[in-house]
Amino acid sequence: MDLVGKARQMAVNKFKDHPWGNMTDMELLRSAGLYEKDMESGKEGFNMACILLFGKPVAIQSCVPGYKTDAIYRVENVDRYDDRLILENNLLESYSLLIDFIKKHTDDKFFLIDGINISVRTAIAREIVSNLLVHREFKSAFPAKLIIEKDKIWTENWSRTQWKGRISPTNFTPYPKNPIIAKFFVNIGYADSLGSGVRNLYKYTKIYSDAEPVFEEDDVFRLIVPMRPAGAVLTSDRINSQVTKVTGKVTDVTEKRIIELLKDNSRYKTVELAEMLDISRKTVSRIYPETRQ
Repeated sequence: MDLVGKARQMAVNKFKDHPWGNMTDMELLRSAGLYEKDMESGKEGFNMACILLFGKPVAIQSCVPGYKTDAIYRVENVDRYDDRLILENNLLESYSLLIDFIKKHTDDKFFLIDGINISVRTAIAREIVSNLLVHREFKSAFPAKLIIEKDKIWTENWSRTQWKGRISPTNFTPYPKNPIIAKFFVNIGYADSLGSGVRNLYKYTKIYSDAEPVFEEDDVFRLIVPMRPAGAVLTSDRINSQVTKVTGKVTDVTEKRIIELLKDNSRYKTVELAEMLDISRKTVSRIYPETRQ
């Protein structure tokens, strides 16, 4: 599936009656603000947001020479790293690769929140990655970084800051640094509404590690998310009374979601189901081995 078609399908899966479902590729790109007309010159073409979202590395580098995201896992070899991923892929591909990198190196925990089973680790990863990719200054050669250490995940990226200091849910005003990209991420379900990331990270980090994230706004934006060391276990007195750990029900609910999607389109591949449901390909294959690889 090409990236535009994939984005269309993701938008429809997120919002059943999404208008992109009935649009051609070009109509979708125009609707998303990715194809524009220069009112002075009269010329039309794909803008920078489109290239960053869909472009090949060569095209991106020709427009944004300093574009790069560096993901590092550093636990045993603290002087260098245990695992590393240097990305020059477009934003859509980078999102999936960074989510997988976090999943690979952190523990997963499922909780029942408001009657819905949620992978809190995945919810945290989603907010970290979308913030790192969307809210950065792409013109700067300063590389964006995502670093996983024994007790935390932290990121840093160059920013077009409006003010300097620590951000909390009570003292910040949402400001879209890259509004076209941010809106596109919301449409395909990679992010929620503007400003929700701060509130979500405070919520999910408290559940996952009984701690709070740190947002530092400056020329270099930094985010620190405390994470329990691998193998650590939450004690009952550290879990909010409204949050209950889920065990066997997780598979049952996930299986139902897979079946519902396959009823709509029996030709979905394992990788497509995994991306739409935000779970691993291995989980899809284990629950429903009949899906095509």
